[in-house]
Amino acid sequence: MEKLESYENFPLWIPFITIIISINGYILGAFILSGFGCLIVILYLIYCISIELLVIFRSCRDCYYYGKICGLGKGKIAPLFTKKGKSGRFIEKKISWYDLIPDFFVVVIPIIGGIILLFYDFSFVLLGLIILLVIIFFGGTGFIRGSFACKYCKQKELGCPAQNIFNK
Repeated sequence: MEKLESYENFPLWIPFITIIISINGYILGAFILSGFGCLIVILYLIYCISIELLVIFRSCRDCYYYGKICGLGKGKIAPLFTKKGKSGRFIEKKISWYDLIPDFFVVVIPIIGGIILLFYDFSFVLLGLIILLVIIFFGGTGFIRGSFACKYCKQKELGCPAQNIFNK
């Protein structure tokens, strides 16, 4: 099997697409939840931002791409929020599916909310938005990570705890 060369800094288009997919997913989730009112939308967006910051504080600070252009678009952003950690700490992390539950809630909350709204006032538009959200989060994110971000990641070569979950 041919060994792929990893990026020292990812080409800008990869994190750009990754960030656009995430932002579009958050906006779509907020739009779906808008049927519950402005407060729910605000709480949802605060949750989305919190999850992004959690990744930066838990992972990015110890990642090889801290301060560099990473495939997920957080490497250059991380120094704005936290000091550089220790690369060895990233490799030693143990991650399970249980640890990813808060990340999945970013998509699960609007899906459940959308289904509830469908029961009260069915709309093909809302149903289509829920399906689009599922495609964006699971299809779009999975495609960009599997085909570009993780595929050419230097941290993967050094050791990535997420690789143990996704590449079994």
